[in-house]
Amino acid sequence: MIKEFEPITRGIRSLLKIWEPKLSGLSDAVITTRRNSQNRTIKQIVGHMIDSASNNTHRIVHLQYQKSPLRFPNYASQGNNDRWIAIQNYQDENWEIMIGLWKYSNLHIVHVIENADPSKLDNLWFYSEEKLISLKDGIIDYLRHFKLHLDEIDELIRKE
Repeated sequence: MIKEFEPITRGIRSLLKIWEPKLSGLSDAVITTRRNSQNRTIKQIVGHMIDSASNNTHRIVHLQYQKSPLRFPNYASQGNNDRWIAIQNYQDENWEIMIGLWKYSNLHIVHVIENADPSKLDNLWFYSEEKLISLKDGIIDYLRHFKLHLDEIDELIRKE
């Protein structure tokens, strides 16, 4: 395990423990009707977080064995993350299943991060044609992104 990633993996695990029961306790009305500035419900935000865990896991794996810089689709750019949310119809997905997917896909990315090859951390991914991101920076940024969406959910929970 790369020491620099310990706060990332510890932070993800900690937030999962705090948030799993919080999400489980939300009413159907709260998770399906309140919307954030991107017009997403809590179910759709959690769906996006599932997609994020999946896409980031694949990116981390690809960055460790494919030629650098890597061309791997950025599912979140140009509104594609909203397409993913719509195509998978997270709004009508079973909430318990979603919470499980969210929890276990993030526990899996923790495992993948803990097993990252230190010699591959400088491998690069084309975030866009103008911007490259290293494997190391992508891993470090994951916790920030995770917290960002939990803060959005928290704001919707508190909304009256």
